[in-house]
Amino acid sequence: MNCEVCQLKELEVGQLESEIREVLRCIFHTVLFHRALGLVRPKEVDLELFEITYVQCGDSEIEKKIDEKIEQFISWVEKHPNKKSQICLSFYEIKNKQPSWFNKTERLYWEQWYINLNIVPQHPRAHSSKSHHSKVVVDPGESVLEERNVRRAALEASLREVLFQIIKFVNEKKDHLPPIPSREGVVCYPYEITIPSSSDSAFGMDMFKRILQTGHPTMLS
Repeated sequence: MNCEVCQLKELEVGQLESEIREVLRCIFHTVLFHRALGLVRPKEVDLELFEITYVQCGDSEIEKKIDEKIEQFISWVEKHPNKKSQICLSFYEIKNKQPSWFNKTERLYWEQWYINLNIVPQHPRAHSSKSHHSKVVVDPGESVLEERNVRRAALEASLREVLFQIIKFVNEKKDHLPPIPSREGVVCYPYEITIPSSSDSAFGMDMFKRILQTGHPTMLS
């Protein structure tokens, strides 16, 4: 099976729980909404930190699963500060395997979204400006606030680019979509979210298993 891969633009996110939550919720829900099966009650959500509105499927189970994964990722960030990271949102279908001693079903991945984040320090260092004749000391609190606002404005612009990237991808990539699951009440295609683990090698092994299952070389940064 052909597995389509979308590498989303890297986002520079501050090491603030609220900022990480808003960015990831926005991206996860946007992708899932565009891969919904029609059995949804669209719910608009306004971000608190950015002038951006996105749409959720309006399903409590999806919201719960996303929030749980985000909290796991935040815990990982606390242990691995100031580090680049990658989260994978994968869609798959379940197929019956040929009779064997192993499991009778397998997951065939048909689409993967890679969310690339660069986690930066929460409080930039204050600085002073110098001239040939004098030295002007900038108030640390004022400097930090100004730098944070500049960075957050840049993040908002980048997040908008990511949302457009998602919309462009789902509009152009349709031929690989599998048949709609026959189960009643299904809101979207089966999916899973993979975050970095306490061991980077473990995360790498997860990605390697996907390559074996899909037969498609995923593009890791």
